[in-house]
Amino acid sequence: MPSHLSADHPAAQPPGRGRVDALISQARRLKGEVDAVRRDAQGDGADDPHGRWQRALYDLALHQLEDLDEHLAQLRDGPRPEPAPRAPVPAARTASASAADSSLLSRVGSAEWDLLTDAATWSPELYAILGREPATPPLTLDELPSVVFEEDRPKLTAMVTGCLVDARRIDGEFRVVRPGGEVRTVHMMGEPVLDADGGTASMWAVLRDVSELRRSRQAVSETRDSLQRHRQQEQAEHRLAVELQEAVLPAWRGTLRLPHHGRESLDLSGRYLPATTSTLAGGTWYDALELPGGDTLLSVGDLTGHGPAATTGMAMLLGALRGMAMTGTRPGPLMTLLNRLLDTTAQPALGSAVCCRYRPETRTLVWAHAGHPAPLLFRGGTGRRLSPPDGVLLGATSGAAYGEAEETLETGDVLLLHTDGLMPGSATGPAAGDRLLGLAPRFAAAATAEDCVRVVVEEFGGAEREIDACVLVARVPAGREAP
Repeated sequence: MPSHLSADHPAAQPPGRGRVDALISQARRLKGEVDAVRRDAQGDGADDPHGRWQRALYDLALHQLEDLDEHLAQLRDGPRPEPAPRAPVPAARTASASAADSSLLSRVGSAEWDLLTDAATWSPELYAILGREPATPPLTLDELPSVVFEEDRPKLTAMVTGCLVDARRIDGEFRVVRPGGEVRTVHMMGEPVLDADGGTASMWAVLRDVSELRRSRQAVSETRDSLQRHRQQEQAEHRLAVELQEAVLPAWRGTLRLPHHGRESLDLSGRYLPATTSTLAGGTWYDALELPGGDTLLSVGDLTGHGPAATTGMAMLLGALRGMAMTGTRPGPLMTLLNRLLDTTAQPALGSAVCCRYRPETRTLVWAHAGHPAPLLFRGGTGRRLSPPDGVLLGATSGAAYGEAEETLETGDVLLLHTDGLMPGSATGPAAGDRLLGLAPRFAAAATAEDCVRVVVEEFGGAEREIDACVLVARVPAGREAP
């Protein structure tokens, strides 16, 4: 029903049909484009909190565009004609009418209540919104609260009273209960109609069923809250993982100083390079430890996974590795025991590692690995991979045995241990080692292990990495000749 401010003021004429048709075409074109984007997003199959929040927003936008389309169509076509009186419809019709009730045209209805005669006039759409049969008389203002949800009745009474007594516009929502018990949310907008003396003669209102729209907004709110909780949990897990990582790993930057740094001790430096495409810390480590008798233990490794679980597992492995090495366990048997430990943990995981034991008196390096890239040895401006002994991934095979290899180092040699993630992306295999071996001339010109690490960081530090990485460099200092 058209809005009017006074009984003898003619209602405004609707805009030209051509202009409204153009708006309808724009709304439908935009609706089609949004629907296409929504289908593409659903095709990605993401079921994380962020994906659910996006889908809820798409649904909300489509509901609003569908409403806009139908509102413009009603504006173009004008009010629907009142139906002729007909016999009551049997209750069996209710199920077949539910589809029609959910149509967009049934979402907006109008009504006018005459205060002088107490008569009420409803549009067919309002009957559909409230679930009432068109043959029944429309409810008066006194009867209207009977179909309103009990908790919302005071709100409706306050809106109607303000309109009739203080001539205030109505703009608010309340819930109605249909005869079958279904609850719908209705948005009501209305104004008083004044007579020639300025008194209120009647009240008109437009009522809109916004149930689907409110459900869509509720879904957006719930998925947004879920997304925020998910992000907060990720941030808390990241802080926990980083704190644990910092507690067990050497400093990320700078030269590694062993407690009893002597003339023949290795010149050591390492660097941890976090992933650039993820905020979750992983189970990557590097370590150097001075052992009883003057030997030095060098190790790097990586445990699958990210977050607190991976860093906790890494801390467990690193602690076990250090403890067994302090008892004199050689690298090969040490890998065997680490594999047995990882095989018995509650959370299955895979890990790779390389462990080297260096004896400064003889400059001998005994090492073993578990599915990890072999150490790289640089000497006299050239580099090569050390020939690896047998060794499978930790946690891959129960009862696996690990071999050992031995290498004699010379003054000025540079030994480089690294993880797979050092390379751009997640490159592994010969290509990764070849690129590192290409740095041999620059290592030959470096004066310290820290200088060598700077060369690696300059070469690879700015690259995009999907996983954490680390590099550990050991340089053999000048000293007495090896026997």
